[in-house]
Amino acid sequence: MPLPAFINAYHDRRLLSIFLFGISSGFPFVMIGSVMSAWLSDEGLSRSSIGLFGIIFNVYAFNFLWSPLLDRIRPPALGQRRGWILAMQLAIITCCLVMSRLDVANELFTMALLGLLIAIFSSTQDIAIDAYRIDIIRDDEKDKLSAGSSLATAGWWTGYGGLGALPFVMADMPGWNWSTIYLLLASIMAVISIFTLLAKEPDIDRELVARQAYKRYEDATGGHQGRSAIFAWLGVTLIEPFREFFQRSGVRLALSILLFIFLFKLGEAFLGRMSIVFYKEVGFTNTDIGYYSKLLNWWVTIVFSIIGGMMNIRYGIYRGLLIAGIAMASSNLMFAWIAEVGPNKTLFAATIIVDGFTSAWSTVAMVAFISLMCNRAFSASQYALMASLSVAGKNTLAAGSGWIVDAMNGNWSLFFILTAVMVIPGLLFLRSLKHDISRAEKASA
Repeated sequence: MPLPAFINAYHDRRLLSIFLFGISSGFPFVMIGSVMSAWLSDEGLSRSSIGLFGIIFNVYAFNFLWSPLLDRIRPPALGQRRGWILAMQLAIITCCLVMSRLDVANELFTMALLGLLIAIFSSTQDIAIDAYRIDIIRDDEKDKLSAGSSLATAGWWTGYGGLGALPFVMADMPGWNWSTIYLLLASIMAVISIFTLLAKEPDIDRELVARQAYKRYEDATGGHQGRSAIFAWLGVTLIEPFREFFQRSGVRLALSILLFIFLFKLGEAFLGRMSIVFYKEVGFTNTDIGYYSKLLNWWVTIVFSIIGGMMNIRYGIYRGLLIAGIAMASSNLMFAWIAEVGPNKTLFAATIIVDGFTSAWSTVAMVAFISLMCNRAFSASQYALMASLSVAGKNTLAAGSGWIVDAMNGNWSLFFILTAVMVIPGLLFLRSLKHDISRAEKASA
């Protein structure tokens, strides 16, 4: 495929909205991830306690349970996708404002509760944003699918890395503390929400699929009118998205897809949960973390997100995932190198560049892979089901990462080597899915 075709795939106004929604998706992770970890670390909480706080991210692993509601319930304003997105953005802003008034030493439970609420609202927003991206791109636009995935990743890292650098830079300035920083986070989220009003709502006709499903569930009730209507609504809303996925893929392939998604980024998740704690313990300042881990990582991720999208268009999603998995294991070993050398800023920058490449490349390929497996009639439900499994591997198990470091007596080198080994099972499952991915890409084309 000639180079102009690569560029042409990105020449689309719809992709700008995908990028901006990616920012909105990534920014809440700053609130309940790196900033909260840094605040708790400065308050003197142990590694195990900070790692345990990561349990609130488990919400992202279970958001598929209510994702069908976003396919069936239409908000009163802005449409099915934008209406849900804006409502969740406003709820997140409110939580940040309340959190800015907390005394963490005496209100740790309240902080955890607010973090949980932000996770719930953010994960619900993600369902709508992922569904928006799938709905706005037609089934026959395979190249746009990879381009949209790359810009969604670039946007996510702009929210998480680019905007996420501000709190750490501000934290070392006179007159700023973590409480006032949460006011800043609320203000930034308010500005982001304006773009939701300007986006175009996808035009998807779900009625034909819904009518067919309604008829099937009504027939199953034996014709009792009142019971039939209730059962049919529940069936179409809660059961049909998952039944359609398993029927279309087949049980064996569906289970293989779900298990691969669960395992693929497990090692990266264990590393990510402890990265801020590691940076502080090894001797880097808040400003170092802001400039290198956030700002530098942001630009690296954007560049490699675009390149990763182009490579997916040119060589396919399978090769993109394979390259990402191998690079992921290699980049984790560079963190072990830092643990041995100490707070060397040159090595820190090199590690961030390599890690940004692997994070961007793997995320673009995974987003494109999951999107490829979805039926647009049930995009919110099916994407949430698959994406939540990735989060389950990343957050449910990774919540114990602090305990692992403690069990290793603070041996960070050994911990990062272990995270590199965790990549291998996912690569083995990927190999078994090679032909199925190729067949799905050909069908899309």
